Amino acid sequence: MIIWINGSFGIGKTTISNELNKKIINSFIYDPEMAGEFIWNNSPDCISRKGDFQDIPLWRDFNYQMLKYLHENYSGTIIVPMTLVNKEYYSQIIDRLITDGILIHHYILEGSKSIILSRLLERGEADNLWASQQIDRCLISFEKDIRGIKIDTNNLSIEEIVMFILEESYDHINSQNE
Repeated sequence: MIIWINGSFGIGKTTISNELNKKIINSFIYDPEMAGEFIWNNSPDCISRKGDFQDIPLWRDFNYQMLKYLHENYSGTIIVPMTLVNKEYYSQIIDRLITDGILIHHYILEGSKSIILSRLLERGEADNLWASQQIDRCLISFEKDIRGIKIDTNNLSIEEIVMFILEESYDHINSQNE
């Protein structure tokens, strides 16, 4: 099973994923962003550094293939903290995995723009204009285009969010660990 933690940049995907990883026996965090960094660092700038690495078809195909491989060869829960807001890219990765029969619990961490901005400030990313400039695009996409179980994080603690996800995914996590 894959637990995909989606949400705006700065909403807390990595924090939630790390906490889930601590609580789920036999779990593994797979970070698709590392594939993007690999592509960027191993390609000439003229072909790789054009905006968001998610726009590179190789990134989408690699992550689909890697998640499929992990699912086929790892008996535990795979946790994926990754913002995915482009409907076409969602389809090329998540819908393909679902079509392959892979169970995906897709959670979207939501919050108000002011909360997200304050979280970016708290983690020292006040100067990260790119992340803050993506908030509106993310909020609109999660409202209109991207399907998933939405969790309003505005007034929830990290522990409450983690417990909600664990309760939602409980039966599938337990069946994998038997």
